Amino acid sequence: MTVLRTPESRFEHLPDYPFTPNYVEVDGMRMHYVAEGPEDGPQVLLLHGEPSWSYLYRHMIPPLATAGLRVLAPDLIGFGKSDKPTKIADYSYEGHVRWMAAFLDALQLERINLFCQDWGSLIGLRLAAEHPDRFERIALGNGGLPTGDEAMPRAFMIWRAFARFSPWFPIGRILDKGTITELPPAVIAAYDAPFPSARYKAGTRAFPGLVPIAPDNPASEANRAAWRVFSRWEKPFLTCFSNRDPITRGGERKWQETVPGAKGQPHVKIRNAGHFLQEDKGPELAELLIRFVRDDSRQAE
Repeated sequence: MTVLRTPESRFEHLPDYPFTPNYVEVDGMRMHYVAEGPEDGPQVLLLHGEPSWSYLYRHMIPPLATAGLRVLAPDLIGFGKSDKPTKIADYSYEGHVRWMAAFLDALQLERINLFCQDWGSLIGLRLAAEHPDRFERIALGNGGLPTGDEAMPRAFMIWRAFARFSPWFPIGRILDKGTITELPPAVIAAYDAPFPSARYKAGTRAFPGLVPIAPDNPASEANRAAWRVFSRWEKPFLTCFSNRDPITRGGERKWQETVPGAKGQPHVKIRNAGHFLQEDKGPELAELLIRFVRDDSRQAE
């Protein structure tokens, strides 16, 4: 397997991203993560999706850390400052779950408060279901855990075809189209930074095709097993979906109805935010997470 590493010079002078890089080795590859806030604070794991990276959380990390939380924001393999296998066939759903499980092991993370979105949720929710003792609570925004047993939105199928067939795959512009806020050129360039050429984009191209859209998908049964775990999940589970995401809008209802730990939680519909709600409403979302983690921590004391 050929693996590329984005030159560090590509990440110089990114707006609003002053964080010290940290790295662990996963399956012989280097995985990058941001770690901010007191080391003894409640741990908050922020998982990004497709085709973003930890830069997506730049407006959330500082307020979370200032509130006394230990914030961990990794870049998935193939994204951000993490190493990038060069072939689409190098990536699989199971492989991403395995890589993130290795990340949790490398940092010996326990009592995790998870926030996940997009593919961060497909991976993060599987991790929580398969390692429930390591997770304290979950906040889910604009994501889910598809099994292929239900039809996917038309907007997703268009996106899937675009990722597979389009000769043009402009990461920053894709992020811009997924927000209500118009991203400035410097921010669009920051999202492009990890991907100097098409050879670096195999991971971004792969993800849409890995989503289970048919019942016999290789990941379908594992995701069904995860749903069975969540049907018995008593720990706090919060949904904070945005109202202007054509792919996941309305998907929070199934979680609220299925997960016992979602009952009585202060679920939030985030207004005037698109798919990448971290871009549109980052500070607001950070405040929701602070209250969710802190209020629940006090109740546990």
